[in-house]
Amino acid sequence: MDTAIVTAMVMDTEKTKRASRGFTIAVDFDGTIVEHKYPAIGREKPFAVDTLKALADDGHRLILWTARDGNLLQDAIDFCHKRGLDFYAVNSNHPAGYLFQGRSDKSQKVIADIYIDDHNLGGLPEWGSIYELITGLKREKKKKRPWWKRLFSHHR
Repeated sequence: MDTAIVTAMVMDTEKTKRASRGFTIAVDFDGTIVEHKYPAIGREKPFAVDTLKALADDGHRLILWTARDGNLLQDAIDFCHKRGLDFYAVNSNHPAGYLFQGRSDKSQKVIADIYIDDHNLGGLPEWGSIYELITGLKREKKKKRPWWKRLFSHHR
């Protein structure tokens, strides 16, 4: 899978210097955190919420960056909140900024170090790969016992 966009952003020297303070990460909702079923909310993409919570715990600022507005936006915020995922800001660089989303004199452009979106060139990498690219750390994977040991361990 091509992860060139995320890799290029993480490897940028200036942004790497800021990693100790945490990146500002803008994350799309439909097709990225959940399967694309707009205006409905699709099923959660595997490991999306867990990975984003881990990134927030690591000190990164997460911004929900979505085309949703009004009740549909609130549904997305509530969906994430019920799973323990809260954002620094929504469709804005400032925590209360999304409240002004309907105003034509307010820019909705979000400035971030990293953008995670299913429309990236090359598509959306797996969430484990995203975590590793941003943090430089490999996620611990549990070692599975061979299938035959698992099968026979119940018969002792």
